[in-house]
Amino acid sequence: MKIVIAPDSFKDSLSAQGVADAVAQGLAQVWPDAQLIKCPMADGGEGTVESVLAACNGQWRRSWVRGPLGASVEARWGWLPDSRTAIIEMAEASGLQLVPPGQRDACSSSTYGTGELIRAALDEGAGRVILAIGGSATNDGGAGAMQALGVGLLDENGQPLAPGGLALAKLARIDLSEMDPRLARVSFEIAADVDNPLCGPHGASAIFGPQKGASPEQVQQLDQALGHFAEHCAQALNKDVRDESGSGAAGGLGFAAKAFLGAQFRTGVDVVAGLTGLADAINGADLVITGEGRFDAQTLRGKTPFGVARIARQHGVPVVVIAGTLGQDYQALYEHGIDAAFALVSGPMTLQEACADAPRLLSERARDIARLWRVAAR
Repeated sequence: MKIVIAPDSFKDSLSAQGVADAVAQGLAQVWPDAQLIKCPMADGGEGTVESVLAACNGQWRRSWVRGPLGASVEARWGWLPDSRTAIIEMAEASGLQLVPPGQRDACSSSTYGTGELIRAALDEGAGRVILAIGGSATNDGGAGAMQALGVGLLDENGQPLAPGGLALAKLARIDLSEMDPRLARVSFEIAADVDNPLCGPHGASAIFGPQKGASPEQVQQLDQALGHFAEHCAQALNKDVRDESGSGAAGGLGFAAKAFLGAQFRTGVDVVAGLTGLADAINGADLVITGEGRFDAQTLRGKTPFGVARIARQHGVPVVVIAGTLGQDYQALYEHGIDAAFALVSGPMTLQEACADAPRLLSERARDIARLWRVAAR
């Protein structure tokens, strides 16, 4: 019996590695001789670097950078020395978790620190940079990151713009003369779990601005400012990527990475799967178990269980999901390679209790699935 365990993290509870370990413990109680292959996964959001480094024996790096509201923060990023690949999780430098709820400000928060992490990767000698861009606190179209890399964003008086997306409304000229020349020698990839465009009703400001502190009026102002930024970028760079899939990811950092860095957009789970060798692990397996904190119709937009199921389907391997909760319309995933889904909790309990007891609950659910599978195989 060969079983691949490829879960995402359970937010505020367990890392993807912790989930995989707990599931493996439960399976081993029923199948002590089974071959259990643990492939911790992620979809471009929180935990992406950790999952890749665990699977690839990579190294952590740390850099002090400017946080989303300007204060210094120590941010971690990943390094794969054999391939000279840097894996940067933008949330480490510009993430929502760095800003208390009462201080969130979509109008002035900046991705400058993410640009500083890219610069640190260049200093390390990176030839490939993977940008995992989930969980941002920002809505600046990636302008701050580009400023950190030498791009001049100037107002009508020739002065640099202030941080944040709202300041982009005052953009008069883009100066590329000081842009770091090392960028041209590096390939960039965007790993994301959303495919929104930059502007409009499905854009960065409208969909994600409110959770970052933007009022309805500010959402409109930010959307117009990002559109103004996109117009200037199209003139300066001779290409317009504002409507491309993923340009609205991370408050528009996806847009800037494509426009200025030539980054290729890929779903985060595909990037992680490629680095961890998930397809090879699944080949010849009898069963795949995956999971995430909340499993619902949004999973179809490129989250981990959906990506894992797509790969497993290519190899004809059944997939079972263990999730913290089964949300609205989760059954839609049954048409996309998921064969069964189970909720984590065994009875009434608070979210805090479920998070604290997640290792035991995961182990029990995995054991129950294995027992049912064994009965069905008779």
